Amino acid sequence: MESTLKRTWSEIDLDALIHNYRTLKARIGKNVKFLGVVKADAYGHGSVMVAKTLEEEGADYLAVSSIDEAMELRLNDIKMPILILGHTPKEQVDRLIEYNITQAVTCKAKAVEYSEEATRLNKTLKIHIKIDTGMSRLGYLCDGEFFDTGAQGIADAMNMPGLYTEGAFTHFAVADEEGEEALEYTRHQFKLFTDVCSKVEELTGKRFEIKHCANTGAVARFPETYLDMVRPGLLLYGYGEYARQLHLKPVMTLKTVVSTVKVYPEGTAISYGGIYKTDKRERIGVLPYGYADGFFRSLSNKCSLMTREGLAPQRGKICMDMCMIDLTDKPGVDVGSEIEIFGKHNPIEELSDIAGTIPYELTCAVSKRVPRTYIKDGQVISRELLLRMR
Repeated sequence: MESTLKRTWSEIDLDALIHNYRTLKARIGKNVKFLGVVKADAYGHGSVMVAKTLEEEGADYLAVSSIDEAMELRLNDIKMPILILGHTPKEQVDRLIEYNITQAVTCKAKAVEYSEEATRLNKTLKIHIKIDTGMSRLGYLCDGEFFDTGAQGIADAMNMPGLYTEGAFTHFAVADEEGEEALEYTRHQFKLFTDVCSKVEELTGKRFEIKHCANTGAVARFPETYLDMVRPGLLLYGYGEYARQLHLKPVMTLKTVVSTVKVYPEGTAISYGGIYKTDKRERIGVLPYGYADGFFRSLSNKCSLMTREGLAPQRGKICMDMCMIDLTDKPGVDVGSEIEIFGKHNPIEELSDIAGTIPYELTCAVSKRVPRTYIKDGQVISRELLLRMR
């Protein structure tokens, strides 16, 4: 659906995405596969358009969280391999097989369910086995005293009927953290992963075709972890310290417009609760951008947004559908002027640091009523609105 309303919108720079992909691909080398993580609607960037771009660029794999996310891609003509990282009910095995979707297997119970369903259908389900090396979330537990039983459990899964084990993977917990403790923990996770894979291959006489563990932090800092495939997330979209170090570009810019400008005398309370009062005669702009669009209320009175005349402080509590900024010293900014919430001139990291979170949370929070505008070769090629209009 295309929006006809210039209210608040995001601009998705596909040229920046292509630049980031090519830069990262050159970094990892031609013999290492590239998996693009497009779960959560490509972290708010639009999974279909991002996937199409990566497919055109020659990426090898995509990753999503659920079968619904995978089906969205398949029903929009994405042909490349897709790995579901999260849970899929056994009742969906037939769809996984029909649409050639790879499923993560995280424990014996899931392996048994998937094997039974695939066997009942007289078909084969492609899987990647998840190994828990220290994230303490999903995966076969293999650390310390659990090494032998974990490796044997994985070997058993590989030998179950109806399952074809293409790959094995793990997830680093602190690869993007500084300090010796984080460094040693990542090294421990990596060694454990490779040791488990070797033990399983010894037990089964079979080889994992694709071993993968390198997330954003590892791609930036630990080239020894690249193995057969990498799966950068934050890096691909151009956010964070490592993206700056590697000269990657932010893909999303979030914009809004000034809808109203009013001049208030000294001592006027602005917005709910009166947490901000003007300390002089102030010119206040109202923006149609609030927490229902993804602007965290916790940022109230703490951040600034970018105008064509520089940063304008946000004033008062952020409302559901709007917020206010101080335009007292921005005489050229008026009704209709564009405001950059975050993007090339107002880095998203500034907002995420103030909010005490990560850039992902801000991009994922951009709500469905905010249209996505896709730009390639400097031209708008598509506009997308996620609201149902019928």
